[in-house]
Amino acid sequence: MSLRPEVIHFSEEVREALHADKPVVALESTIIAHGMPYPTNLEVAQACEALVREAGAIPATLAIIDGVIRAGLTGPELERMATDKKVLKAVERDFPLIVARKATAAVTAGSSLAIAAAAGIRVFVTGGIGGVGALAAQDFDISADLVAIAQYPCLTVCSGTKAFMDIPGTLEYLETLRVPVIGYQTSEFPMFYTRSSGCKLEWRVNTPEEAASALAAQLKISAQGGMLLGVPVPEAEALSEAETRRAIDAALAQLREQEIVGKAVTPFMLSAIKAITGEASLRANVALIHNNARVGAQIAVALSALE
Repeated sequence: MSLRPEVIHFSEEVREALHADKPVVALESTIIAHGMPYPTNLEVAQACEALVREAGAIPATLAIIDGVIRAGLTGPELERMATDKKVLKAVERDFPLIVARKATAAVTAGSSLAIAAAAGIRVFVTGGIGGVGALAAQDFDISADLVAIAQYPCLTVCSGTKAFMDIPGTLEYLETLRVPVIGYQTSEFPMFYTRSSGCKLEWRVNTPEEAASALAAQLKISAQGGMLLGVPVPEAEALSEAETRRAIDAALAQLREQEIVGKAVTPFMLSAIKAITGEASLRANVALIHNNARVGAQIAVALSALE
């Protein structure tokens, strides 16, 4: 699916920034509605927007509000995403039904990329992307996020996949989709709560300017297709690899026991891991999304300077 730009409703701030060729950073809303408890979710959303502005860019939080695809939310709209239990979770294929029914939905990484690309926003920030599921060989569970990253001309800034995904399988699938995967100040793909997954990367950049240069080259030589930048969680809040893997194994056992599938998997796993780690995973999640917002904004500013 490629969205028509005319269906997107822009906030005044985002519209003016795009018209003036100022740097803009797209931010997802699933982390607000389904990724964290209240009031942490709202505080994180507000902090990410503030960090983007501090770095010299304009934040564009993406969502569908009452059937309208939005790029840039107001304060009350952010609060609604954080508190309204009826907010849906939208992947791209849901868009027609959500719009037709005038429903309200948070958008995933993949569906955020669809909106960002149509809006002309080239840098998208999230916490962790969906990936190849742990049992994909049996149930074909491969996130639509990966296809979206391959399709849309944007840089996705993340801290890896959700930690409970098959990381080697995800990287293999991204190679099949011809997606450049780059480490930011690291030569290993990060594992969300943990700084390293043990999976080596071929490409590394050390500065926002290097990342922006790579993105500029991608946009120049290719008509479509994005890039993925893995940014490790800050060391002070990172969990050890052993701690993360123990929590994932325990949460996966609960998932199988309760037979949870589909869109409910990610929020269940995040909640279960938070309970198992005694808030340490939530602190890591908050730290990594703050850091990603800062890095993404710095890259957007550097890209704007190049252009």
